[in-house]
Amino acid sequence: MNRQIESLDIDEGGFATSRRRFLKTMACGSLLTLSGTGIANAAARRLPSHKSLSLLHVYTGDKLKLTYFEQGGYLKDALLEINYLLRDYHTDDVHPIDPALLDQLYDLKLALGISQPFQIFSGYRSPRTNARLRRKIRGVAKHSLHMQGRAVDIHVAGVDMRRVRNAALAMRRGGVGYYPRADFVHLDTGDFRSWYK
Repeated sequence: MNRQIESLDIDEGGFATSRRRFLKTMACGSLLTLSGTGIANAAARRLPSHKSLSLLHVYTGDKLKLTYFEQGGYLKDALLEINYLLRDYHTDDVHPIDPALLDQLYDLKLALGISQPFQIFSGYRSPRTNARLRRKIRGVAKHSLHMQGRAVDIHVAGVDMRRVRNAALAMRRGGVGYYPRADFVHLDTGDFRSWYK
């Protein structure tokens, strides 16, 4: 029955529109009319007007505390500063960091209720650095998302890293790796998955 409805077309005055699209449009319009601006106001209350992060790179000592998102858009200068802080510190290569990764960190900060900086062990990795690490350390991925600016390894001072891992898993976004011996959590913007090393 539903397949028949999807395939039926109404052709009046040269317009051909699917019945399903028409009904969906009418339903949405009715909801907006009934609620007035209530839906728009509720959406505006849920979206943060700005997002900020505090980062400290463990190996370089570089620190940042900045707003990277404001009034519905990412701030170009802030993203450039973050790209630099998360550079491959072995080679000083800088690469754009996926803003979705920054949003994961921001949401994790809110979930944990923390104000202290995320301590960064690794952000962007050049292919050369990744290959060198693969030769030295078992388990480094050949096609690591670090090489695309889509992964970060973090620690939060004074917080049990199992709690950080659990909060990241609860968000169900990207990869979450837990490395208890090195005391850090890996986050990335790939498919949702998890591992323990």
